[in-house]
Amino acid sequence: MSKKNSSVILKNHFKSYEELFHIYSNFKKKLNSVKKKNYLVAVSGGPDSLALTALAKSFTYEKKCKFCYVLINHNIRKNSSKEAYSVKRLLKSHKINLNILRNKKKIEKNIQNEARVIRYQLLTDFCKKKKIKAILTAHNLEDQVETFFIRLSRGSGLQGLSSMKLVNKIDNNIDLIRPLLEVKKNHLIKISKTIFGKFYKDPTNKNTKYLRTRIRNLKKSLEDSGINYDQIFKSIQNLASSRDTLNHYFNEIYKETVKKKKYNIFINKKKLDDINQEMKIRVFKRAIKDFTKNYYAPRSKKVLNLINQIEAKKNAKLTLGGCIVLGEKNRIILKKEIKN
Repeated sequence: MSKKNSSVILKNHFKSYEELFHIYSNFKKKLNSVKKKNYLVAVSGGPDSLALTALAKSFTYEKKCKFCYVLINHNIRKNSSKEAYSVKRLLKSHKINLNILRNKKKIEKNIQNEARVIRYQLLTDFCKKKKIKAILTAHNLEDQVETFFIRLSRGSGLQGLSSMKLVNKIDNNIDLIRPLLEVKKNHLIKISKTIFGKFYKDPTNKNTKYLRTRIRNLKKSLEDSGINYDQIFKSIQNLASSRDTLNHYFNEIYKETVKKKKYNIFINKKKLDDINQEMKIRVFKRAIKDFTKNYYAPRSKKVLNLINQIEAKKNAKLTLGGCIVLGEKNRIILKKEIKN
């Protein structure tokens, strides 16, 4: 499709394509609900992020707000820099400016997780520099289901198995927004091809050493067995509803149990002893995550081990997630760990 025709489609908000217009309308509704004036769009070059880019560009023809498009080059693969600049040229031809941020840290182990942590840190730093309050990512329905299975394989509880939220705090002043969580990947592929004529494939998506890839490869077998992603997604949404109800009660417990004073967090041991193990784990995870401002909370298994050690020792001194945890008679104190 010519650039002129794709520009017309963007300006008309995909009205010539019923399904795509419906996706754009939901995208617009979600952005209107979060009420931000500027956004960072996380771009990779894959069909999901290019579809998100197209939807964001279309939105600018309807409402005055600013989008910054950013790609993180992790420099892990040999041709990653070449691919990044290919994406930049593709977007430039559609009058979209792409900022490329190069990761300078060497990633040698736990590659996908480390790359994700670095990615969000670089995106957050860029937002702070440009005074942007929201990051848009292209997580979609398939991502939801794959994440569900990954967490199921790790023995996650209700919180882990529930769906991703539309909005999460990634930083005190920055929201992480996922406006495409209910959209199927094949629709995102169609948007990418319609507007840009192409998209880029990440070869690591086929590497079976990664758990997500192995789970992705199960999709056809599951569908052949009569289990489709739509059904699984409905179950995830039901779990999310239960999670939200439980969160209401947890927030009350957290307020009564945890207090922040100056540079420390204090957990009331008596109140902690009155709640069940699942709630204890959640109290520690949230306290550590909020205190250290990390994007991810520590794993439940590690938190449970911490709780067991505190209960076994009257005067425990432990570390977890960047915190020093001191167990005293009537309280537990969290201090920030200072690393040399």
